Amino acid sequence: MKKTNDPIISVSHFAMRFGNTEVIKDLNFEVYRGETFGFLGSNGSGKTTTIRSLLGIYQPTGGDLLINGKKYTVDGDIKLGYLPEERGLYKKESVVDIMTYFGQLKGMSKSDARQKSLDFLKRVDLLDKAKTRLDKLSGGQQQKIQLGITVMNDPELLILDEPTKGFDPVNRRLLMEIIEEHQAKGATVVMITHQMEEVERLCDRILLLKDGTSRAYGTIDEVRKQFGGKSLDDIFIDVYSHAEEEHTNA
Repeated sequence: MKKTNDPIISVSHFAMRFGNTEVIKDLNFEVYRGETFGFLGSNGSGKTTTIRSLLGIYQPTGGDLLINGKKYTVDGDIKLGYLPEERGLYKKESVVDIMTYFGQLKGMSKSDARQKSLDFLKRVDLLDKAKTRLDKLSGGQQQKIQLGITVMNDPELLILDEPTKGFDPVNRRLLMEIIEEHQAKGATVVMITHQMEEVERLCDRILLLKDGTSRAYGTIDEVRKQFGGKSLDDIFIDVYSHAEEEHTNA
């Protein structure tokens, strides 16, 4: 996997306000091409707001959020896969038909999308469910289908919001292996997660948000050094337990 210091994502002086509530305050960071970036923080810290603003779902109050040097548009020149925390698929159709449909929306031919869908179902041990209606699957199985749709066109930028949420250890490991396979293909991955073991295993650099501001930013080693060599779990607890102790890597 080729990593560079060429940013695929650039966020500068990003601010977001909903009514009288300031959610994001002058946030600045970059995600480098080919790296895996951990976007960390407690619920309500501003992670999802940042991602939605980056993808043009929200209009920022101030600042610039760029992908490949420009504001993101669906018909732009980058293949992007986004797995939102709130999953949503057509549940009355068969698994393979749903996956094929979304593959076609991503620009794949029907035959390629169907084959890619079947390959993924085999990979995650759900090939026997290909013709089953989605609403007949368990929640964990539906999550696998959503991930398959997210990665099926080999996107160059993957944004994954809690990709292993609700998974048992076996399925969490399987999904981490799938993410690593896309890393090896050169994909840039942005992971929103509360699982620090996933961060340690997969991420090159991280950003830790609290109350819409950056409290830690850099490589895992840099961040740990900044906090006296503590583990990421302890750093997370430190930041959220002691608001007065601000450790910001500008």
